[in-house]
Amino acid sequence: MDQTPESGVLSNEEGRVQTLLGLEKEICACMLCRLCDGRICAVPGEGSFSPQIVFVGEGPGAQEDRLGRPFVGRSGRFLDGMIDGIGLRREDVFITNVVKCRPPDNRDPRPDEIAACRDYLDRQIELLAPRVVVTLGRFSMERWFPGERITRIHGQVKEIGSGRVALAMYHPAAALRNPQWRNAFAADMQKLPGLLMSQ
Repeated sequence: MDQTPESGVLSNEEGRVQTLLGLEKEICACMLCRLCDGRICAVPGEGSFSPQIVFVGEGPGAQEDRLGRPFVGRSGRFLDGMIDGIGLRREDVFITNVVKCRPPDNRDPRPDEIAACRDYLDRQIELLAPRVVVTLGRFSMERWFPGERITRIHGQVKEIGSGRVALAMYHPAAALRNPQWRNAFAADMQKLPGLLMSQ
């Protein structure tokens, strides 16, 4: 039962927010895999703590590692513009990655590194309780669409439990490199308003 602030007991919502903030601190202090050795900052993610959409990318790059924020470079600006294009702002959604620390030289995250961060991502999704999880690129796609290829299933939607769906999309950096994928990214993004209405 929710309690008033005067009672000294946190309401359910306040407790959820405190748990999310505690999880961020846990991620920032994490030493579960080798990626902690080279990081400047872990990148738990950022955005609304009550989002309808959570975007899940691959891992932090150099700028993200420096600032402790996800998607702050060129691909982040591209993603922000696409989010604006569906009538939302970056502050309305939550953005995170499958690994919370930068892989050296921006190499692909390894399976054991993804596994080390899996519980963090699972807990974030559970606490944030979005209607839609958008996978950005093949590494986050693999989490909800195992064994698939992004070129084949981008734009596809899958029920993932708890009244939630996942939408597979290209990574923004890949979309920026390939005009065909950029068009596909924009088209797939346009599916989100309809998904939110149907959930």
